[in-house]
Amino acid sequence: MPVEDLGFRRAAPALAVFAAVRVLALTVLAGWSASAGSSPHTLLSARWDSLWYARTAAGGYGYEVVLPNGDVHSNLAFFPLLPWLERLVSAATGLSYGSSGLVVSALAGLAAAWGIFAVADLLHGRRAGVLAVALWAVLPVGIVQSMAYSEALFTALAAWALYGALRGRWLTAGLLAAGAGLTRPVGAAVVAAVWVAVALAWRRGERSWRMAAGAVLAPLGAAAYVLWVGARTGGGLFGYLDVQAGWGNGFDGGWAFARFVGAKLASPGSPASAGFAAGAGLIAGVALVLWLYVRCVRQRQPVPLLVYGGIVVALALCASGYFGSKPRLLLPAFPLLLPVAVALARWRTRWAALVLGAAALASAVYGAFWLNGSGPP
Repeated sequence: MPVEDLGFRRAAPALAVFAAVRVLALTVLAGWSASAGSSPHTLLSARWDSLWYARTAAGGYGYEVVLPNGDVHSNLAFFPLLPWLERLVSAATGLSYGSSGLVVSALAGLAAAWGIFAVADLLHGRRAGVLAVALWAVLPVGIVQSMAYSEALFTALAAWALYGALRGRWLTAGLLAAGAGLTRPVGAAVVAAVWVAVALAWRRGERSWRMAAGAVLAPLGAAAYVLWVGARTGGGLFGYLDVQAGWGNGFDGGWAFARFVGAKLASPGSPASAGFAAGAGLIAGVALVLWLYVRCVRQRQPVPLLVYGGIVVALALCASGYFGSKPRLLLPAFPLLLPVAVALARWRTRWAALVLGAAALASAVYGAFWLNGSGPP
């Protein structure tokens, strides 16, 4: 199928905006890293989770680290699609696995931007589509889109799966949902969205073998990996949960996160202390995310988008570990940005460009500061 049939020309402005924001972020990172004496390539491709993905690509599964307290960090926690693609790109180009991960993320980021545009354009028109992509690109943790992480890849698969479901392209939606399920645990959100779309279409009287096939295909990626991990670890259906528990991850309805925020608010010092400010900032951030989701409901987004966005938000906010990673875990929740994109679409182009340009610069500076500091856990 020619590229034009998929709306490339229509999406070109959105892709250009996304690419410009990413170039700005990488330029600021390069300058900051030069001043700090660090390597931007290392920060993007060979630290934190990106290092685990590269090790998995190089040696397969079985690598683990035993911490002094007895916890076991196993690379079985990382779903396989990104390491597979890193291995494929490395074999084709001779690049290191970390550098191959950067190539995958760069291409996946463009695919994600295109998919976000396709969904927003379908629902609200081209202008809102371009602005939705711009908003996603300028998120404070947008630098992750340029790292050898799985967020860009997952968002690309999720966005196009949702687009397929909204357009009734059931085989495409099912296959992409299966791919999302091989990328991150939150692939369950894409599966649920596809299933809901199928159920709603069935209720409207639509019937086809493609619909049934899409519904069957959607969970196969996640199910296959989780069952394989269970068989490998001897933990059965709960084997993957045991692996995540070794990392301190779990789902407790947000209780651990609430205690974390409470501890920040109760930290010693004056109400203006850094700990109190951090706690207040976390509360404000959660309130903003929930408010945006309510706006999505009031905007009457299609039910599959609401299901997807709701599950992504719930899994991010209600996980029991790695509290600093929650903004990154929310990165795939692009439907939350659609109400803002629609509102910005009513502005004059000059004012929208000024606001988004300032946000892009702030995001670039924060990303450089973040990666040269604590970085994404």
